[in-house]
Amino acid sequence: MATIILMGIKHCGKSTQAKIISQKLKIPSYDTDTVIQKQTGLSPREIYTQSGEAAFKAAELEACKYVVQCITESGQDGVVATGGGICNNQEAVDVLRSIGKTVFLIADEKTAADRIIKEASVQSDGTITGLPAYIAKKSPRSLQEARDIFHVFYEERMKLYTSIADASITMQDAPKTMNANRIMRLLDLSVPAVSAT
Repeated sequence: MATIILMGIKHCGKSTQAKIISQKLKIPSYDTDTVIQKQTGLSPREIYTQSGEAAFKAAELEACKYVVQCITESGQDGVVATGGGICNNQEAVDVLRSIGKTVFLIADEKTAADRIIKEASVQSDGTITGLPAYIAKKSPRSLQEARDIFHVFYEERMKLYTSIADASITMQDAPKTMNANRIMRLLDLSVPAVSAT
């Protein structure tokens, strides 16, 4: 087995699936966004908004290097949930691929858009807060416009992730554990048997 690296757009289920699969396989799980927060004291969105894309990519790269170091030193494979934009950070992708296999979790576009819009708020002056930076920077004037921006983004990300993933799987509207089992079957992994005491 190799370390499993879960990739995909925001809200496709990477963090949840990483936790479930790690429990099933009895291996550690890592979340690069969480590592970024711990290392910098800022969320990925805050870094991107305050300091720009280059600063965020640098922080993401450092987080990925840290995860690889943890896995390498432990001598035990893990499951890694990556940030939604890692497909635009080839150096970070390469660092992770040195220890594992990348799996693209394909989210239904409408489901992903609905989850993003659910986090957004329209202010009294018409501005929209709570949107991902890549949508917010285009200053949408309505929630529908935010969805339209997301559509273009979704199409671009689908192509990018498909091109860099070792394997791809469409997430189903099903119990989370069922999707975890499907990912494990895709990778030809089985849950380890419990040893008799």
